[in-house]
Amino acid sequence: MHKDRSTTEKQQFSALSIAREANVMNVPFDTPVLCPVLIGRVHDLTALRSLVDRAKSGQGQVALLSGEAGIGKSRLVAEIKTSAASHDFLLLQGCCFPTDHAIPYAPLLDLLRSFLTSYPSALSASEVKQVVQAFLPLLPDIGHADGSPPPMLPALDPEQEKRRRFETLAHFLTGQASAHPLLLVVEDLHWSDDTSLEFLHYLARRCSAQRFLLLLTYRSDEMHPSLRHFLAQLDRERLAQETLLARLTRDEIEAMLHAIFVLPRSTRLELPDPIYTLTEGNPFFVEEALKSLIATGEIFYTNGQWERKELRELHVPRSIQDAVQQRTDRLSDSARRVLSLAAVAGRRFDFALLQELTQHDEQQLLQLIKELIAAQLVVEESAEQFAFRHALTRQAIYADLLVRERKALHRSIADTMERLYISTLESPTSHLADLAYHFYEAGAWEKALAYGQRAGEQASRLYAPRAAIEQFTRALDAAQRGSIPPPALLYRLRGQAYETLGEFEHAQADCKTTLQIAQSARNLHAEWQALMDLGFLWAQRDYTQAGTCFQQALALARSMDDPLTLAHSLNRLGNWHLNVEQPLEALRSHQEALAVFQQAQDQHGIAETYDLLGMTSCLGGNLLQGSAYCQQASALFQQFDDRQALASSLTTLMVLAGGYETETMVSGTISYGDAVHFGEQALKIAREIGQRSAEIYALLALGQYLGPRGEYARALEVVQAGLALAEQFEHQQ
Repeated sequence: MHKDRSTTEKQQFSALSIAREANVMNVPFDTPVLCPVLIGRVHDLTALRSLVDRAKSGQGQVALLSGEAGIGKSRLVAEIKTSAASHDFLLLQGCCFPTDHAIPYAPLLDLLRSFLTSYPSALSASEVKQVVQAFLPLLPDIGHADGSPPPMLPALDPEQEKRRRFETLAHFLTGQASAHPLLLVVEDLHWSDDTSLEFLHYLARRCSAQRFLLLLTYRSDEMHPSLRHFLAQLDRERLAQETLLARLTRDEIEAMLHAIFVLPRSTRLELPDPIYTLTEGNPFFVEEALKSLIATGEIFYTNGQWERKELRELHVPRSIQDAVQQRTDRLSDSARRVLSLAAVAGRRFDFALLQELTQHDEQQLLQLIKELIAAQLVVEESAEQFAFRHALTRQAIYADLLVRERKALHRSIADTMERLYISTLESPTSHLADLAYHFYEAGAWEKALAYGQRAGEQASRLYAPRAAIEQFTRALDAAQRGSIPPPALLYRLRGQAYETLGEFEHAQADCKTTLQIAQSARNLHAEWQALMDLGFLWAQRDYTQAGTCFQQALALARSMDDPLTLAHSLNRLGNWHLNVEQPLEALRSHQEALAVFQQAQDQHGIAETYDLLGMTSCLGGNLLQGSAYCQQASALFQQFDDRQALASSLTTLMVLAGGYETETMVSGTISYGDAVHFGEQALKIAREIGQRSAEIYALLALGQYLGPRGEYARALEVVQAGLALAEQFEHQQ
């Protein structure tokens, strides 16, 4: 029901009892109405405490805590945190918020920022540096003792960068668990981004032998496809134990009311039936309804006991929105204005943003926020940030605003954020997603389109395709609502994100739309690119369809008088011929492409074509020619410092030296020592750049090379390592 309730706060629960003993007639407006004890969760608490004990003994655990909004997940988490703290656990927590599913790494950054700022002396300088370096663009203000950031790590492609961050953060967390038991809590996963869910799955696989309890909460009635997939993975691999919290019974609601009003169990209450009917056993609703009833005098203390008005006079609010409304009505006009702005800004809001919006000085705004905190609508998270006590509170206040009011406030917030953060909009920690959201809700379609596209591109760079899709879709909807011709690039980018997720039909639809827009605009290059994209997409399912697209792209390229476009088309069609077992046609296409690149003196194109020719020659049975091509490609890749391509080319060179599949062919001139050297170099490079697919390719190829030469033990060792790595990263090829 409530997050991070401390012992000091628990002492406040006796305020109602003190008021009763003092025989006061009216309970102060800011008196907390919170249940001081946990009701109806004995079995759940016992089960979770047993997981704490097992984690402390070195049997790492993953616990899922689910239920509807307000059912008491956060309250149970608070009890487990107290229990874990008594066993000397280190406590770490990250939270998700409603807009986070479009912001990569959101709860993980929340966790890191909180830990690194709250416990700066708990880590060595080298540990802080390692974590901050991995997340440097996303944590620009953390860990810089001398005011300057640590040096950037070498740039990798998005997938490799994601894996490097995963490894660094997992190593950091398991390292903490080796020093002392660790409880890691991530709340409200139904709002999490896909990348964070992927990391939590990655971490869950690695904590079984650690003194580690990973506790995750989510709303069971607000699951999205990515969360369902995440939960299915945990179920399939039997990595987690789940506790589903049910609503409280009528008897449990009565026990809850006795605890809140500090009454003996023998005292009979007339409240349980109407309260239970109203709240349907949701603990948060119970507390909010009671606050409202006390605030309006519907429940009052007189003659030494709590009373309520007659049933016919009792107007109990029929929703949480009514309960919140009763409390907001007692606020000052200025506080209500701040509250409305905060509700439109989001579940979490910055002090600086509110100050700019309201033009209050710091002391004035602090007093107004204190008024909101006293009304139990808002809580302080840090010196710079505040949040609504519960998402339902924020939603109720937001829903109470007229549509015209919301639009005006969204526009004001968007304009203010744009002005405040204009200098940081290109950084990974920028407010692009927030700006896209607020301009969209304000009906400012041109800016919603522009920021939506930029936010989607940023999410793609962070390898968060689901978040990218959401941003691109919002941008396209803004274009439609604003009667703005949608850019073909938006459909192409969204199609690529769908392709990454394996959602073929959606990706195909966007590719076709991109093609139609390009054809209508008579943009030949965009039309060619769309045909190439469709070819790549169909190659996953239907080589005939892929070949048709690549052939159409080639025909278009020949009409464009663009030699480099033509050469790239030839290489794609050549690779398609190879995959449909037409090596001679593949060879002709690649040779024609090579001639074009050579005439244009495009060294990168030449290197790419040599590499393709090497594989084509290998599968065509000409290992000698294949070796020559791959050696030329490797030399050029080394010259360009293209380490990713070099790792692949070196592995292919080892394959060309002969293996199980080429025993009946005339092998190349590569010696045993050179072949092994090529394989080991490829493996070393792949590991240095964090490219797992290249590492798997090198391990499996090395095993296939060593086996026929009698080195069975080593061959088995490297093949097993490759298979384990492939399984670990769910590599299906």
